[in-house]
Amino acid sequence: MWLDAKRRLRCRERHLEARVIRGRLICHASHEVNYPIYIIPLAFLALLAFERLFPLRKAKSRFAGRFVVNAVISALALTVALVVVKPVATGVLQRVTENHWGLSPIISANAVIQSIVAFLLMDLSFYYWHRANHAWPLLWRFHNAHHIDPDLDVTTAIRFHFVEIGYSAAFRAVQVALIGGPPLMFIAYELIFQLNTLFQHSNVKLPIALERGLNFVLVTPRMHGIHHSKRFHETNANWSSVFSWWDRLHGTLCLDVPQSDIDIGIAGYALAGDNTVAAVLLMPFRRQRDYWRGSDNTTYRP
Repeated sequence: MWLDAKRRLRCRERHLEARVIRGRLICHASHEVNYPIYIIPLAFLALLAFERLFPLRKAKSRFAGRFVVNAVISALALTVALVVVKPVATGVLQRVTENHWGLSPIISANAVIQSIVAFLLMDLSFYYWHRANHAWPLLWRFHNAHHIDPDLDVTTAIRFHFVEIGYSAAFRAVQVALIGGPPLMFIAYELIFQLNTLFQHSNVKLPIALERGLNFVLVTPRMHGIHHSKRFHETNANWSSVFSWWDRLHGTLCLDVPQSDIDIGIAGYALAGDNTVAAVLLMPFRRQRDYWRGSDNTTYRP
C-alpha cells in the first residue's frame, strides 16, 4: 500500500513536471512573438524611405494628408489587434499545442514536415479568406476601407478598419485550430506574412528583372498594385498573401497591366471627402454606393 502511494506520488510529480515543461515551451513560443515585432517597424521605415526615392507609381494626392488618415485608422486597428487578436491567437495556439490538434500532426509526426504543411496551409487559407472579403458583401463593406485609399504605398498596408481586424481574429483562431503544427512555425509565418504585406503594398520601383524573378515565388509591388486598381476585373485578381503560387494555381493571376495604366482606389468612393478618418470609419455602416461607378458615371465593371 505504501509502495502504491509512492508510485502515485511519483506519477503525479512526473505529470506536473511535464505540464511545467510544456508550459515553458508555450510561454517561450509566446515570448518569441514579441521580439520579431521590432523588425516590422524597421521594415516599414526602410520601405517608406525607398518608395520616396524610387517611386513605382505617381501619387494622385498629397502624402501628408493621406499619412495622417492612414495613421489614425491604423492606430485603431493596431489597438484591436493587441487587445483582441493577440490574446485569442495565443490562447488558441496554447490549446492546439497542448492537445496536438490540427491537420499537420495527422499528416506527419515529423516536426519539419508538420511545419512545411502548416506554413503552406496557412498561406492557402489566407488566399481564400482574402477572396471571401471581396465576395461576401458584409465582409467587403469593411475591407473596402482598405481599398478606397486613393494611392497605394506602405502606409496602406496597415490601414484596415478596426472591425475587420476584430472578425479576422475569429478566422485566425479557426485557422490555427484546424491546421495545427509547431508553435514556432506560426510565429515564423506571422513575421513573414507581415513583412511581405508591407513589401507588396509599397510603392517601391524594383528593377523589372528582379521583380519578375521574385514574383515566381512572392507577391510583389507590381502584382499587388493591380489588385488595388479601380477596375473590377483587376481588383478581383491577385489575392495571394505571401506566395504568388495560389493565384497561378487558381487562374486568378493578372500581371499584364502597366503600372502607368493603374488608377488606384474604388470608383464609387473616389471623392476627396471619402478619404477622411470619419468617412472611412463610418462608410461600412452607411448605405453602400455602386463601387464600380465613378462620380462622372464612368463604369469600371465589365
